[in-house]
Amino acid sequence: MLSDVLTEELVDPDLEASTRDEVIGHLIDMLCATGEVDSREQALADVLANEHRSSTGMQHGVAIPHAKSAAVDHLLACVAVTRNPIDFDSLDRRPCRIFVMTLSPPDQTGPHMRFLAEIGRLMKHRRARQAVLAAKTRRELLDAILDRG
Repeated sequence: MLSDVLTEELVDPDLEASTRDEVIGHLIDMLCATGEVDSREQALADVLANEHRSSTGMQHGVAIPHAKSAAVDHLLACVAVTRNPIDFDSLDRRPCRIFVMTLSPPDQTGPHMRFLAEIGRLMKHRRARQAVLAAKTRRELLDAILDRG
């Protein structure tokens, strides 16, 4: 599933951000650049509302901000990495450097859950996280995520 939704244009190995809101805004902009988001404002509001319900900061420096949103008609996703860790109110209380965002329509639960499960399985492996963090180019980052390294 990751290979179905991620392309070089949807990964960023050098995200410049210093706050959770900057990260979320950048990821939303990456998805909007595809031309497949009907309303940036709606998508952003949906992600922020989900973030306020419960943090999407996971463990091991990974955060997965996501939302169901009427701004999209199919699942979209992107990945970005920062050089400087950012507080994302993570489960393990550690800052994050790897950010994965997904948006999916409110009426499609299956793809959303499969994507979250697949990225969660990948990011629990130290080797995968290290490869993602070591990537210098979009191609290297995409290959690390798709485990083609």
